[in-house]
Formats: sequence, C-alpha cells, structure tokens
Amino acid sequence: MSQVMDHGAGSQGDHVDAKGVPAQRPLCPSLPHFSTEDNKMDATPSADVYKYNMNYPSIGQCVIINNKNFDKITVSQEDHSQSASFVCVLLSHGEDGVLYGTDGIVQLKKLTSLFKGDCCKTLVGKPKLFFIQACRGSELDGGIETDSVANDSQERIPVEADFLYAYSTAPGYYSWRNTQNGSWFMQALFKMFQQYGKTLEVMQIMTRVNHMVALNFESSSSTPGFSCKKQIPCIVSMLTKELYFPS
Repeated sequence: MSQVMDHGAGSQGDHVDAKGVPAQRPLCPSLPHFSTEDNKMDATPSADVYKYNMNYPSIGQCVIINNKNFDKITVSQEDHSQSASFVCVLLSHGEDGVLYGTDGIVQLKKLTSLFKGDCCKTLVGKPKLFFIQACRGSELDGGIETDSVANDSQERIPVEADFLYAYSTAPGYYSWRNTQNGSWFMQALFKMFQQYGKTLEVMQIMTRVNHMVALNFESSSSTPGFSCKKQIPCIVSMLTKELYFPS
C-alpha cells in the first residue's frame, strides 16, 4: 500500500453444502441434545467449544502493510499449521472497498480472499484479523449532541468464516489522522490492545476502540467545512468463537 501520509487532526482525510448441524455442536448451547448414533442424551458442551484454541507454538504472524509493492501471495501460501491466528494491518489511502497503492488500486476483497478457507488451508478454523486504516469515501461526520472445546472429528465450515474486519471508519466516510500522533483509529487500537489485550475478548476490545475514537477525537481545521468533525470505526465480525489472546 502507499506510504502513509499524515494530515493534521483538523485537516482532511485521505484523498479523495447443506448438511444438518452435527450432534456434538447444538444450535442452542443451554439445552441438552441427543446423539443421533445411540439416542442418548449428551451433556452440554464445555465453554471451551466457543473459544478459539490459542494453544499453538506461535500466536501467529502480524503483517503490517503500508506499501502495495509486496508479494501478496507469499503470506497466504505459507504454512500456518503451527500458528493460532493471523493478523494483517493495512495502512493506506482509499475509498469504500479499495485501497490505493503506489502502482494502482487494489480491491480489498481480492486481497483478503487469499486467506479464505479454500485458499489458505492451514488457517482454516483459525481467527484472521484485518485492521484497515483508510478512507472509505468523502462524507464528513458532523456528530450530534447527546444527553445521555475442540473435537477430533472432521467438520465443514464456510470459507468466509473466522474473519474479522476492523475498518477505521464507517462506509462512505473520511478517516482522520493527526500529523504528529497518527490516525485516530490506530491510536485507539494500540492503546486498547495494550491495556486490555491480555484480559478481554477481542470484540470487547474493539468496542472500546469504537468508544475512544467516537468520544476522544474531533477535527480542528482551518479548511472550511472540515472542522468539528467526528469518526466511528466499523467492525465486521465473522468470527465463530470468542477470541482471547494468551497472557
């Protein structure tokens, strides 16, 4: 992706198969269920069934990309069998669904598709987190006042499962950054993971990131129409379990 360019906090942002559910995984975890094999009632599954297994030799790779001139095939084709997860941080300019690179535009969907279950087998069933710092349009948010357990049997899962996309801003909107401290989103992301990364579930952390960006930042610009603007990150989760990073 293209090198990140700082803008003042008050300046403008970026330029412009249908099978039944297996008996061992009931739809309702609070109710007992029956085994189809022996017609006996099974116990309610352990809470660990609903948590990602992070007991691997490595937590996984964290790839930070701020220049598009890289071999995007390499990471997706590596062997991740000894890793518990995968994280990618993308910092660039962009619009909704696309990122600007030094040599052209890349579709975000094309980039992330390399890590889907049908393309990257060793990451199947493991959390894949993408944090995207880029504009998603040119709209400005003026804000508003307010008063107020794993088993050994094989299973099939959707190829789109186990992804989390954390966008710095909502669809269609600018993404703001400060000249000295960097983007609002990355500041909040770093602070919240540093403070809660070993204690809270990842969606709880991201909710706090949203809170910090929404309430702690506001643009201040001499450019007409660009002052007193707000921002809210957008978290899209297709995770199928809770994700806690090991302490």
